[in-house]
Amino acid sequence: MIKIQAESNVPTEYGTFRMIALSENENDWMPHMAIVAEKTDFSKPVNVRFHSECITGEVFHSKKCECGQQLDAAMKYIHENGGVIIYLRQEGRNIGIINKLKAYSLQEKGFDTVEANLKLGLPADDRNFGVAIEILNLLDIQDINLLTNNPEKVKYVEESNIHLNSRIPLQIPANEISKGYLQTKKDYFGHLLDDNDK
Repeated sequence: MIKIQAESNVPTEYGTFRMIALSENENDWMPHMAIVAEKTDFSKPVNVRFHSECITGEVFHSKKCECGQQLDAAMKYIHENGGVIIYLRQEGRNIGIINKLKAYSLQEKGFDTVEANLKLGLPADDRNFGVAIEILNLLDIQDINLLTNNPEKVKYVEESNIHLNSRIPLQIPANEISKGYLQTKKDYFGHLLDDNDK
């Protein structure tokens, strides 16, 4: 069972957050994280973002995706409005960084993100948001506003004991490189995106 292993206040450029490491094992070097804004009011629906790790976008500022920008926007929003980011260690839709780079190589040959994964014999998306629900329960959060464009995340909440009060869009404008990636998100996964050429 997942549990809190460590926590501390961490000042960031967006404000100070309570960062909580969660895993089954205290020796886990890659625990999931709950990032809690200082002024979160737990008596009201809590703003929550489920965010899967993306080292290429968040650390190295890759233009192939909008993951880093989404995390930045979520931290800014949650600092200003209160809430929690559930940071999940599910790199590359949970295929890992090595397979992700292999998929990137195939994308250079003309495959889209889904086609590349499937050509490698991998799932189009292998993420599991059940652990995010488990973390919300552990933190005693039962009523949320979910920051997402992904209907799969909405479905996980709706099928859980957590009450979904509302969905808050978190759309980042496409750049010349990410446009196709975002279109695949919309066409294949049904992400709730406006036309990204606007």
